Amino acid sequence: MEANLELLRESFRNGRTRSLEWRKNQLSSLIQFVHDKENTIFEALYQDLGKHPVEIFRDEVGIVLKSANNAIRSLHKWMAPKKKYVPLLFFPAKGEVLSEPFGLVLIISSWNFPLSLSLDPLIGAISAGNTAVIKLPEYAPVFSSFLAATLPLYLDNKAIKVVEGGADVSEQLLQYKWDKIFFTGSPRVARIVMSAAAKHLTPVTLELGGKCPAIFDYSSVHSNMKVAAKRIVGGKWGPCNGQACIGIDYVLVEDRFASELIESLKRILKKFYSENTKNSTSIARIVNEKNVERLSNFLKDPKVAASIVHGGSIDKEKLFIEPTILLNPPIDADIMNEEIFGPLLPIITLNKIEESIEFINARPKPLALYAFTGDQTLKKRILSETSSGSVTFNDTMVQFVCDSLPFGGVGQSGFGSYHGKYSFDAFSHEKAVMQRSFLIELEPRYPPWNDFKLKFIRLAYRFDYFGLALLLLGLKK
Repeated sequence: MEANLELLRESFRNGRTRSLEWRKNQLSSLIQFVHDKENTIFEALYQDLGKHPVEIFRDEVGIVLKSANNAIRSLHKWMAPKKKYVPLLFFPAKGEVLSEPFGLVLIISSWNFPLSLSLDPLIGAISAGNTAVIKLPEYAPVFSSFLAATLPLYLDNKAIKVVEGGADVSEQLLQYKWDKIFFTGSPRVARIVMSAAAKHLTPVTLELGGKCPAIFDYSSVHSNMKVAAKRIVGGKWGPCNGQACIGIDYVLVEDRFASELIESLKRILKKFYSENTKNSTSIARIVNEKNVERLSNFLKDPKVAASIVHGGSIDKEKLFIEPTILLNPPIDADIMNEEIFGPLLPIITLNKIEESIEFINARPKPLALYAFTGDQTLKKRILSETSSGSVTFNDTMVQFVCDSLPFGGVGQSGFGSYHGKYSFDAFSHEKAVMQRSFLIELEPRYPPWNDFKLKFIRLAYRFDYFGLALLLLGLKK
């Protein structure tokens, strides 16, 4: 590992990754890799997670292709120095911001979307001109083995390395000094990452998760009930059968409308995944036995089990848990205090939908907040009175694929963002550059100090144009 990292550092030092041509070539090769190996990707992710090719293309392949193509189109603009306003006090001068790569970066990806969560950050790292190591997820072994064997055939091996392995390999990697660490995963592991990064003062981007709520304001959206229910089902069970950091964790609705919402969700579940969900090819399976056991433990609490109004069946052998709806499980139960990350959906009822704001604020800040409402007053209150990585009104998940918006968390759901230009920024340092002339010099900058110079400095800071006024009066050194 030491030799590989030194090779990557040397590649960065000699400027190998700096040119626009190198960056575009690597991104084009990445696109070629995805096109060439699309069917193999489908097969690998089916073996690891039971995903259907349509789901894989929507959540993985399509995202990588879209991001890489967008980066190629935009790179010349992203890399160009940005001219900045310089106050007349500094005349004659000019200022700009220059984006420079950090250097050697570490990307630690997650098993639930192993293609997009490995390559989408890599697109940002390449676009910014870095060398990179990708640590692949151990819980997606078939895909990780395929990517580790195949990706180096397409990308520059002197600048990009792919690493397999478990927690021991991650621990080993974190002992080294990196110029940036990008981590996707749980808050528990994120604390380990931050602790290791702190030893070297390494900047980090943490893409975590949390309990993402969905507010369902029936009174203002009941005429669109069918569409809203489809989007809730799609946002809960569509992405990897609920194993997604931005999936809906629980729904808040007024008590008098809960039964109608539940019936709508049941109808849509039947339509999407059939009566016999276990045999559906349109829904992913739970990643492994450990996670089946973890999710099963949520339902072992008798009060939680009593709240099940749909589903609940478990087949540990087939790594299957039926899409499950619960009505008002105890608020102090584990299912309402830990991120579910699976196909269990609690419905929590309130007297008034406005109480949802207080409910959400009593918990850690989520990665995403969804609200189905047409009430403009409620929308304003959600935006001004809650804090989350993102807010999406009247839909779910779509913010993740919108490259013009930053994707990232706040508080316990992470910090730093990426996607589109934000990915480039995540792996770049914005260097301030100021250029001045020897043409003009003003005395008050230098000692000996006196009251006149203090007044001069006060006025100069108060009025940006004061320096120009002095020049026009001929007050030069």
